[in-house]
Amino acid sequence: MGLRSRIRKVTRKLYIDFGDYRRTVFLAGSGRSGTTWIENIINHHNDYRIMFEPFHSGKVPLLYRWNYLQYIRPDNQDEKFLRPASAILSGSIRNDWIDKFNHKRLVTQRIVKDIRANFFLKWIKQNFPQIPIVLLLRHPCAVADSRVRLGWETHLENYLEQADLMHDHLGPFHQKIQATEDLFEKHIFMWCIENYVPLRQFAEGEIKVVFYEDLCVQPDQTSKELLEWVGARYSPDIMDVIRTPSAASQQDSAIKLGKDLINSWQNHITDRQRAQADEILSLFGMQHIYGADSMPRIDGTEALSLLKNRVRAA
Repeated sequence: MGLRSRIRKVTRKLYIDFGDYRRTVFLAGSGRSGTTWIENIINHHNDYRIMFEPFHSGKVPLLYRWNYLQYIRPDNQDEKFLRPASAILSGSIRNDWIDKFNHKRLVTQRIVKDIRANFFLKWIKQNFPQIPIVLLLRHPCAVADSRVRLGWETHLENYLEQADLMHDHLGPFHQKIQATEDLFEKHIFMWCIENYVPLRQFAEGEIKVVFYEDLCVQPDQTSKELLEWVGARYSPDIMDVIRTPSAASQQDSAIKLGKDLINSWQNHITDRQRAQADEILSLFGMQHIYGADSMPRIDGTEALSLLKNRVRAA
């Protein structure tokens, strides 16, 4: 490790966090959906302590009793979940992994950005109700294409091994999930599972559903609505931040907003993959959210209503 890296590692720990969980914003989404980009937009004034993927049980010893992709029922009061979550959400935890992108020194607000939290977002809302939660959605084919090209694992077996998750949500899909062998299709299943669970659980007004594509084609309006939801400051220079690629992005130049940005995955997948993705989405009743076009078919409120109605009909 070079001198500059060692200095950065030390300075990341030089902060004071005043520890009020009610001043935390929770940003969730699938991996490769743009969560780091959204985090930067919310924190465009550096008002927040950035807490990077704090619910990664492989990186945070406090979560040694948690599953890698933990599902928690909303009414669960087990201390093995409550105590670590309270420490994380109140900012009382210090960890090299969590603090790797933090630049805030006197902390009164924090952003928890996590791609492994979708299965306990409702539980967080039940136990830490004042935290505004944002769920970011991006077209499943775009997400799956990016993950496949990066060689990501799917972890589908992790879902199938959790009895509560299977009983509450995924039982009807068990055989289809288990029988899937194609890597692209596995990632489509993973996207559906990750988003099906929270969209089923939340009602309108409890969570903010944001579409990545809306931010690309309507950046000003979408960012205003997002910042209003989390209580962050807005300023016109936010467009400069929106055009800046995140550290997790594969881009090395300014983002060119618009439909070209959201259509790139269309050049990488086959007609068969499109058809399989549509079939899997239909299995979950999510074909009304995304289809062959890159843009979402409905808005965030309608996405919540869609799957709530599906629950009532089940």
